[in-house]
Amino acid sequence: MAKHNHTGLAGEMLGAAWLQKECYQVLEKNWRHSHWEVDIIACKNNTLHFIEIKTRRTKKFGLPEEKVGKKKIENLINAAEQYLYLQPQWKRIQFDILSILMPANEPVAYFFIEDVYL
Repeated sequence: MAKHNHTGLAGEMLGAAWLQKECYQVLEKNWRHSHWEVDIIACKNNTLHFIEIKTRRTKKFGLPEEKVGKKKIENLINAAEQYLYLQPQWKRIQFDILSILMPANEPVAYFFIEDVYL
């Protein structure tokens, strides 16, 4: 497995733990439909959150959240539409980005961007 895949998996595990610490209930991890995927689907305060997690080990190529572009948000929206078709009880939804920076020999940094849109 490539190093960036290990970084992504580590970030998703750290992200799920961080969200639970922030009182989110994680419902799904790596939920897939067709070619769309949502890293984490969680709920808090009767709102369903579709969360994209981006992880980097350095800032050499920019901050993690800078790698979430228009196409990624569109894919997140398409996946959410399918999820809501299967789980129609949710009335409030939100799209979020959890940026995780894991520099060597330094504490992990989390940056949570709530309610993103195009």
